Amino acid sequence: MLQKIPFVAISVLFLAQTILPVIANNLTATVVSVGDGDTIRVRTGNKTVTVRLACIDAPEMKQNPWGQQSSARLKQLLPVGQAITIRAVETDKYKRLVAEVFVGNRSINVNMVQEGQAVVYRQYLKGCPESKDSLLQGENTAKQQRLAFWSQANPVMPWDFRHKAAQRPTSQPIQPQQQNNCDPAYPDFCLTKNSPDLNCRNISQRRFKVLPPDPHGFDRDGDGIGCEK
Repeated sequence: MLQKIPFVAISVLFLAQTILPVIANNLTATVVSVGDGDTIRVRTGNKTVTVRLACIDAPEMKQNPWGQQSSARLKQLLPVGQAITIRAVETDKYKRLVAEVFVGNRSINVNMVQEGQAVVYRQYLKGCPESKDSLLQGENTAKQQRLAFWSQANPVMPWDFRHKAAQRPTSQPIQPQQQNNCDPAYPDFCLTKNSPDLNCRNISQRRFKVLPPDPHGFDRDGDGIGCEK
């Protein structure tokens, strides 16, 4: 498992009239794919890793059209094969590497916030002490200019959207007598063991926890969450 990496500022770089440091003990990687507006898959060394962009939160894919726009913009900024530098913050409960991502001297995390394609995730802002001011200033400017996500009259923050979605019932409660017949790979709802092969189009559940061996392949990007789109 990747461990939390200490950081030490080693140089200062110019970005959008803001000074941002590059951090020592960073990782170099190549982009393999982009999921939503704050999640990517990268190749570093001989490993493929899921990276969650630190200190920002992009609209959910179901927050039409903002989620799709955010994902599309991140794909433009980080095309497949793009060389990047990663400043790792921690590994989250889904075993994703939470990190700041740089292309050359440019922070992609800050870039997404400045363009209104993501918002500052204040709950975790302590993980980005060196770019904190740039993130907050970028969000303030995006709000004032009503860019992308902020063009809405009453934007729903991504974490609030997820919370409301989690409160909506997505399946029948699991009865005690059914428990033994539920596939343990999907603990958030009851899917009968040895069900015929299914895909996300066949079920109503979205963004649920997946445990190995994931017999139906719902977790396509290996981040521990099934049917994210």
